[in-house]
Amino acid sequence: MQRLGAIAIGNSGYLLPNDSTNQERYEWLAATVRKYGGEVSVLRIESIDNISFAQLAERFTDARTDSYKALIRHLLKYIATPPDRRPPIQSLRLRNRFEEIVAMDFFENPLRRRAEELIERMEERDAKSRSETEETRLRIRDFSRTTWVTRPRPGIDRCASAWLIRNFVDKKARFVFASEEQKPKGAVAFDMYKGRFGHRGDDCTFETLEKVFHIRDSRVRAIGQMVHDADLFDNKFGRKEGYGIDAVMKGWGCQRSLTDKELIERGISLVDGVYRSLS
Repeated sequence: MQRLGAIAIGNSGYLLPNDSTNQERYEWLAATVRKYGGEVSVLRIESIDNISFAQLAERFTDARTDSYKALIRHLLKYIATPPDRRPPIQSLRLRNRFEEIVAMDFFENPLRRRAEELIERMEERDAKSRSETEETRLRIRDFSRTTWVTRPRPGIDRCASAWLIRNFVDKKARFVFASEEQKPKGAVAFDMYKGRFGHRGDDCTFETLEKVFHIRDSRVRAIGQMVHDADLFDNKFGRKEGYGIDAVMKGWGCQRSLTDKELIERGISLVDGVYRSLS
């Protein structure tokens, strides 16, 4: 129950905000309890006579305070550590822990913004500390006929990155889709939380690939700006076209009849059309 972010009500009640995700979690947990002979009921509650909504929200918020404080301490310690002494996997663990806490932070604890700022600072510093020599050793011929893996239901950044890979890095690239825990052995991950090529600092995955493979093309740079604005939604470059491309891809993504492979191939064709139009 703690891992779901529930708060206790009385001696045997546990409360979560009513949404489809939490309802599914409770129903799954109830089925497990019953499977082993336990008794449990899942209730939908409209109000509690002696606890106001504001009081409930405050209890949920307070329940996350200690978790955020502990995360912030770890982040400050990690950021203060010299780059050559930082455990390579630690930043990923801190990012994952942050996302776990956010998933249970239903009413936005005030410490959330502070933790988010430190996560951004950590990732920006990690990106800057990566050796330039490591990136220059990346040779396109080393990625020929590679299997590239990314998350299911690809959107604008993943589709555009796939287009970039197929046109400038690996013309015989094969794309597969998997969760973080089920990545095929030997596949090169892109736009995944635990992958070689993903967001770095202020860059989206497309921009990361563009830089590490030293792709010098003004049209690619323009597409990267569109993808950045649509994916990060910060309007850094003012490229409104990206929002239109993103909307089309999201529309396709809502069609469950389309497979992940069909989605990425459609996305590649769409980005290719944009690239040609820029000529």
